[in-house]
Amino acid sequence: MTSHLSASRIRWELTIVLALSFGASAVYAIVQITERVTREAALASQTATINRPLAERPLFDLTYQLLSFAFGLAPVALVIFLLWRDRTPHLGALGLGRVPGMKQNWWAHETGFGVLLAAAIGIPGLVFYVFAREIGINVNVVPAALNTYWWTVPVLVLMALKAALGEELIVVAYFFNRMKRLGVGPVATIIASAVLRGTYHLYQGFGGFIGNIVMGLVFGWAYHRWGRALPLIIAHWVLDIVSFVGYPLAVAWWPEFFGFSS
Repeated sequence: MTSHLSASRIRWELTIVLALSFGASAVYAIVQITERVTREAALASQTATINRPLAERPLFDLTYQLLSFAFGLAPVALVIFLLWRDRTPHLGALGLGRVPGMKQNWWAHETGFGVLLAAAIGIPGLVFYVFAREIGINVNVVPAALNTYWWTVPVLVLMALKAALGEELIVVAYFFNRMKRLGVGPVATIIASAVLRGTYHLYQGFGGFIGNIVMGLVFGWAYHRWGRALPLIIAHWVLDIVSFVGYPLAVAWWPEFFGFSS
């Protein structure tokens, strides 16, 4: 559908998509980390909350959370529209759809790979987060601070899905497609994608920046190697579900680590 686009038009398209999504997040994160490091309080004594209440009354909080989920997927819908193919697989340019040469159970294969990838990233990532907190280069990240209602866990699962779809389809699949169309090599693309991922996590501190660059390098290499987005989405979704939903349990088990008295 987009083979007629000039290099100039692709660059403008890429700029607009990023400005509507993670490019803007990266700029805000740079400002946030600048503001944080210029405070009198040490970085390690500060807190960043990812999922917070959006209203005092439960019904309106739920409404705002669902609106955040729905409208937060608008940039994903945009890149799907831009890279949609008239022929099947319609989302092949985004690394989605049936795996070539695999007639059945391809989704189970990719899901399993995604879960393994989540474990490979998540366990070292947790160790690095602890290390970054100990040496004072990361803030205390609170993945979820929502009040407890019947809808709390489902909403957190949806927020994890929003993050997984957005980051992996825009920062990896769409970004790789457009960089390739611009003639940029795979190494430069993997590095650029990883640096972008790290930059919009700077609000967490320099530990979040470094950790997400490493994650971006691994995910970027995997996408370049196999050209499949679903394993990355599954891995990211699993990681965020564990982080968002498991945080209250972690606080209950290790309150001192998270800055709470037992």
